[in-house]
Amino acid sequence: MLKRIAGIAIAGLMLGAVGCHEDRPHDYGEQRPPVDQLDPRDSGLQSKDVIAASDKMANDILSSIPELNESPHRWTVVVDHVDNLSADRQTNYDIFIERVRSNLSKYGRGRVQLIENMAKFHELQSREVEGGGNDNFGQGGVKGQPVGVQPDYALYGKVMEMPNRATSYFLIQFELDNLKTREQVWVNDYEVKVLR
Repeated sequence: MLKRIAGIAIAGLMLGAVGCHEDRPHDYGEQRPPVDQLDPRDSGLQSKDVIAASDKMANDILSSIPELNESPHRWTVVVDHVDNLSADRQTNYDIFIERVRSNLSKYGRGRVQLIENMAKFHELQSREVEGGGNDNFGQGGVKGQPVGVQPDYALYGKVMEMPNRATSYFLIQFELDNLKTREQVWVNDYEVKVLR
């Protein structure tokens, strides 16, 4: 009887070992590591930095700007892009500001209205509106003049890098400018030191 129980236990262990070898959730976990954690296989800026920076910036814009919180009307904000002033001029860092845009859209309802970038707006109009969006019949505005809501503020960013032998220090700065007065109403940054 004792031999039979031992045999069943050994067989169970062997089946368990074979089953673990073909574990699909483990494979999936290796192929899709969490975006909010650093991956030891990578170096430089990672998805965790995008998430941390964009969460920090959107939260700070929505909670710490007195003019926004005390304003009787919604702020209209156009999101521009991120200037790459790093050592690697090939990388597009707009992913940082696009995630800030998403967070502002999700959490800024009632206080912030996002406005499409003018170049993208005209591109969409030319593709999707008959006549390219021009007001040929004088029913919407003066031809050649901007029509619609004008943004009060522009949000943009800069990525700066100080490379060393083994590491790089990144300063990712975001600014919110008043388009009527040229005032910088908000500036904040995200700093990180990474392996090269």
